Amino acid sequence: MKKCMDADNLHRRLKKIIGQVNAIDRMIDEDVPCEDILAQINAAKSALNKAGQVVLEGHINHCIKDAVERGDSEEIANFTKAIERFANMQ
Repeated sequence: MKKCMDADNLHRRLKKIIGQVNAIDRMIDEDVPCEDILAQINAAKSALNKAGQVVLEGHINHCIKDAVERGDSEEIANFTKAIERFANMQ
């Protein structure tokens, strides 16, 4: 397991997101108004973004910090990819 991630926090968040997605699926079958479904989709998207933020913060606080201390320029350069992927989630 990656030591840079707060795995317990992420697992809790993902279980909540799975519950939200399952609820959205049920809402569709129950003919819930579209605006209510969209509100739940937005909530799930926000929760996924927050999970991504937790991963990125762990990456910065551990992996990148360690890379800077070691002078690992390749890992630091790869950090750009992580930032780009996180930015694309928005």
